[in-house]
Amino acid sequence: MIRLGVNLDHIATVRQARREREPDPVAAATLAVLGGADNITVHLREDRRHIQERDVRLLRQTLTRTLNLEMAVNDEIVALACEIKPEQATLVPERREELTTEGGLDVVTHQKAVAAAMDQLKAAGIQVALFIDPDLRQIEIAKVLGAPAIEIQTARYSEAKAPADRQRELSLLRESTDYARTHGMHVHMGHGLDYVNVAEVARIPGVDEFNIGFSIVSRALFVGLERAVREMKDAMRLAQASARGM
Repeated sequence: MIRLGVNLDHIATVRQARREREPDPVAAATLAVLGGADNITVHLREDRRHIQERDVRLLRQTLTRTLNLEMAVNDEIVALACEIKPEQATLVPERREELTTEGGLDVVTHQKAVAAAMDQLKAAGIQVALFIDPDLRQIEIAKVLGAPAIEIQTARYSEAKAPADRQRELSLLRESTDYARTHGMHVHMGHGLDYVNVAEVARIPGVDEFNIGFSIVSRALFVGLERAVREMKDAMRLAQASARGM
């Protein structure tokens, strides 16, 4: 069964809109775990627009599941991660102007900086994943850098409107997964996945983990977070069961 990482950034976005104490992403993590979350993902941005340092520290102290810290290749954030020591760090690109992460980290262009950040994180005992596009060259360099895991960004698949475009992007995700697995890397996926489009990618053999946030938090507004997480797990489970029955 593919693991589900629940991203709680948007819980913090609501809190920061009023600079209040609620809703608390640390409390939300408990509900997500009750709903079946296998890990909790948060992105500590340089501008602290949603998740705060306080959130990461408390999650590290209280969480009963893996804490996956998404972070830029930034000296301050890397140093903070090495101090707090989440079980996993996922290196992502970051621009202050973006609403959400746009595209994957270009590890080909930024190979030296990525390598330096990885070395520091690994020395602190933190597992590292690289959030990259479904591109064989990016995956190849991730392997050269010694990344034990990659997270393949699924935005182009999630945003595709035409059936032909969606199938083309799905084929790229399959090809990228196969290539990464043959190079001995674990494969995670995320960005834009929802209760409907998650089915096709859940059927791809070799995917270890999804990280999903916005669609789960949006659903939680109507049914509560625990149920929203459980429904996503059910959608993933049904998709995998149907794939085995083919």
